[in-house]
This record gives sequence, C-alpha cells and structure tokens, in this order.
Amino acid sequence: MKVTQVKSTNGADKSQLATMRSLGLRRIGHTVEVKETPQSRGMLHKIRHLVMVKTDG
Repeated sequence: MKVTQVKSTNGADKSQLATMRSLGLRRIGHTVEVKETPQSRGMLHKIRHLVMVKTDG
C-alpha cells in the first residue's frame, strides 16, 4: 500500500504523532510504502483523517 500524508499534524494528539512517525511520514505530500498487515491497517485507521491510502491492485 502507498500512504501519503495529506493534512497537517497540527492539533493531533501524541499517539497520532507517534503513529505518523512510526509509518515514516514526515510532511504533507510525503509518500511511503507500507506492507498490508493487520498492524499497519490498525495504524492507518487511527490516522485515517490525515492520510490517503492507495492499495496495489
């Protein structure tokens, strides 16, 4: 899956900031590739309002 940050983390709580960092997202427009696992799906669900997800397929 390709994950792109589309909104600012201003106003996000600490756990959401930590989730963004652990996925490797640093700034608006930054895209990272994430393996599709239950753990990554849960992380993306937590920050779904800040990112855009594109699945390969």
